[in-house]
Amino acid sequence: MLADLQIGIVGGGLMGYGIAQVLAGRGARVAVHDPDPDVLASVPDRIAANLRVLGGDEAVAREVALAGTLEDAVGAADVVFEAAPERMELKQELFARLEAAAPPGCVLATNTSVMRVTDIAARVQSAERVVGTHWWNPPYLVPLVEVVQGERTSPDVVQRTMALLAEAGKTPVHVRRDVPGFVGNRLQHALWRQAFELVDAGVCDAEAIDTVVKASFGKRLAVLGPMENADLVGLDLTLDIHEYVLPTLDPPSEPAAGLRARAEAGDLGMKTGAGYRAWSAEEAEEVRRRLLAHLAGAPPTQERGGGER
Repeated sequence: MLADLQIGIVGGGLMGYGIAQVLAGRGARVAVHDPDPDVLASVPDRIAANLRVLGGDEAVAREVALAGTLEDAVGAADVVFEAAPERMELKQELFARLEAAAPPGCVLATNTSVMRVTDIAARVQSAERVVGTHWWNPPYLVPLVEVVQGERTSPDVVQRTMALLAEAGKTPVHVRRDVPGFVGNRLQHALWRQAFELVDAGVCDAEAIDTVVKASFGKRLAVLGPMENADLVGLDLTLDIHEYVLPTLDPPSEPAAGLRARAEAGDLGMKTGAGYRAWSAEEAEEVRRRLLAHLAGAPPTQERGGGER
């Protein structure tokens, strides 16, 4: 499939050339445009430098075409990835141009990390073909791409995009509602907000925040997501903890309605076979085994002295 596709990329910066590297490396025909001639000219060298460090085939860099105009980059494209700066007015203008320049069946994807896809497509008549594809930095190393369905995005466009990304070796996740920040950045920045507030309140210093994250739950996150973790420890325990601690946060909140409903129904997670997910005994044991193996194999965290513990 990828070898049959023409890909247009608008933006030759960190994300744009990284996306080009991934797709060209998987056999797609890729053309990149950037309005800055110096940035555009540097794309092959930056791709080659990445591949040199990663032990990849530097010849991939020579396969990426450089387009002097946006129209040249997308005029024959099957899929376009926009990787321009995070300015709403700029992206809206770009997508109006992309709609006019790209073929009618071309998927138009925005790599925004926080902006609503629906708002970016506000000036596009064929908004059913506009989809969010939030690649994470660096795009050639981080597996996840959030595929964000705007209010007018066609389900077929979502599925085509998911299939393309899977073939490119990525891990696509369908974000069904178009909310600012999508999933990953809402989770990440909720953590950051609380971290900043703890420092402002004098609970600990900044170094202590980083130590706590890296030396505790951060070690688990690569193999145990928050929903798996809740099902592992039990939703009854999770509810008890949330009833005590969530009202003390700023802003205060209450336990999630879905958490309470599951706990009250007796769906407590792995120990009952159902929680936020359904679990067989074998699946639950595999999660425990994977977590133990990961933590046992992780090197000890080396922290500098002098911070609060």
